This record gives sequence, C-alpha cells and structure tokens, in this order.
Amino acid sequence: MAYLDNSATTAVCEAAVASMVQVMTETFGNPSSLHRMGIAAEQALSRARSQVATLMGAAPEQVTFTSGGTEANNLAILGAAAAKARTVRKAVTTQGEHPSVAACFDELEKQGWQVTRVPLRPDGTVLPQDIEAACDADTVLVSAMTVNNETGALLDIADTVKRVKRKASGALFHTDAVQAAGKLTLKAERWGVDLMTVSSHKIHGPKGCGALYIRKGIRVLPRQVGGGQERGLRSGTEGVPCAVGFGAAAAALPAVSEQGAHFETLRNALLRGIADIPDMRPHLPTGGVPYIVNVSVMGFRSETLLHFLAERDVFVSGGSACAKGQLSSVLTAMGLPEREADAALRISFSHTNTKEDVERFCTALHEAVATLRRRS
Repeated sequence: MAYLDNSATTAVCEAAVASMVQVMTETFGNPSSLHRMGIAAEQALSRARSQVATLMGAAPEQVTFTSGGTEANNLAILGAAAAKARTVRKAVTTQGEHPSVAACFDELEKQGWQVTRVPLRPDGTVLPQDIEAACDADTVLVSAMTVNNETGALLDIADTVKRVKRKASGALFHTDAVQAAGKLTLKAERWGVDLMTVSSHKIHGPKGCGALYIRKGIRVLPRQVGGGQERGLRSGTEGVPCAVGFGAAAAALPAVSEQGAHFETLRNALLRGIADIPDMRPHLPTGGVPYIVNVSVMGFRSETLLHFLAERDVFVSGGSACAKGQLSSVLTAMGLPEREADAALRISFSHTNTKEDVERFCTALHEAVATLRRRS
C-alpha cells in the first residue's frame, strides 16, 4: 500500500496509541476530580499541554484543547469577533482558506461584518503585502493560513503580522497552522500572532483533538458554556486520552530539518516520475512546502483517477478532504479553468513515506492514464 494523503489525515503513531491506552486503562479519572485518580489525569493533561505548546512555540498556559482544527478555528474567529463586536466590524482573510475558516467569515458577513477576501496569485500564493494592502486602520480581525492544504503555498507569517499590525494596530491576527504543524517550526510567540490553530490527526495523533494558541491578554469569548474547563473557553470534561495522544505524537516527531530533506527527496522523485505523462500540469506555488504536491492530469476527472489508484492500494486525494468531491475553491481562486481544476490530484507526504511509495504511485498513475485513454 502507498498512502499519500497525509494532508487529509495520518496514521496514529505507536507512541500516541501507547499513551492513550495507558490513560484509558490506568489514569482514567476525571481531571476535575480532587481525588488521586483525578489528579493523575490532570497531570497527564498538563504534560500533553506542554508537549503541544512546544509544537506551537508557545507557553502551556496559552494552549486551549478543542475537538479539532475546525472547532479551534471557530473559537478563534467567532470568539474573537464576538469580543470585538462593539468596535468597527471589518475583517480580512484570503480566498484560499480551509472551509472551517471560510465558513466563519461567511457567518460574520451574515452578522453585518465587512469582510475582505484577498485574492490568490496565479501560482496560489498570497504575499504579506497583499494582506497588508487589504487592511486599514479600522480592521480588527485578520486570518490567513500558514500552509495551504491543497497547494502547499507558504505564507511568511512573521512578516505578515508585522505588516498588518503596522497598518491596523488594533487588529487580532489568526493563522490556521494545521498543515504546517510538525513539519515546519512554529513560533507562535516570536511571530507575534494572537491566535494559532493546530490539529492532532495531521501529525500522527488521534482524531478528535486540536488546540488553539491564544496570546496572553487576548480576549476570546467561548462558543460553548458549562463547567468552565479549559479556563472557561471550552467547557466540557476534557478528552484526556485524545489530548495525551496528541502530545505524545508531537513529542515523537522527527526533527523538522530531517523531515524537510526527506520531503524534498520524495517530491523530486515524484515530479521526475510523472514528468513524461502527456498533459500533466503541476501547480507548484513559489516557495511552497515540499510535502504537498498538486497536479492536474488533463483529460481525466480526478474522481476517476482516484478510484483507479485506490483499486491498486494507492491513496491520494483530489483536494481538501472537507470538499467531498466538490470543485476546489482554491484552484478556481487561482484562475484555473474548471476542466483543469476538476482534473487535480493532491499528493501529500508524511515522514513515514518512502521512495517506494512514490514509485508505486508513479507506476499506478502511468497505468491509469494508459488504461483509461484506451477505453475512451
């Protein structure tokens, strides 16, 4: 099997599984309980919070656990917007955001916010100066992702924050760093972001857990109320097993530099292996990350190719898993014709992938193109 859909989800690593089993079978108390079992659960949760904080480049007390990246994005954007509701309602985002961010800004528009969506450049990138230009002195909220989940376009967050704060000193800056976490070094505090989102299942942790970094002094209103867990921001008994698995997965990751070299090798092998396929059109953003590769095989719908590849135990996607087969809003925002966007494949690597996985994909794609063209 060649699993090359790691931007959608990753296999849970052994360290995460072992830590979760231990918590579920031995340290299973409610972390709010005052007895020994509860205290042990709270200690396990605190250890996980520290591990995730290290992943984000933050202090543990700045990390709030959520049910995943979507909830963290909702809490960040809608919670921050609610806190800013009495000010001028102006916000900026980009046309390339994940649906869980884009839908938040759709909701804000329904509430009367003025939302500016920065266009993507033809290669899929957004530059810091593009976001700066969209802001003015009345802008109070900005959200731009660190790495695009479909194309791998990379935004210089530190420079963007600096530019935004210079133009709109009162603006809160949020970045969805789900596709960057674990593969790039995150520096939430040093970059100056106010809010940052990450997700467990993208880094070989379990599904059902994410985290939101909130810079000290930033006010975010909760989206759910109850017992006041997570400093009142996310009420409900904490999912300790998932949080512990998230922390263990973060701690078990190889060094970022080691991963980067590996991803470069895999991407180069991939592009060489499919270069001779007729009408192959790669979508490679300038300065993009090497672990996400998006290409269009003209003349075929991605859905047809995906089924052919899956029958041979090769797994990639046609874009964001959340799109569920719909035409990619990212690729259309780049100005690609519908026919080209509908032919796109996204190949995404993990540090666990090998050259053999890439070779298997290239062989299967060549076979798919040859077979399907004969049938047409």
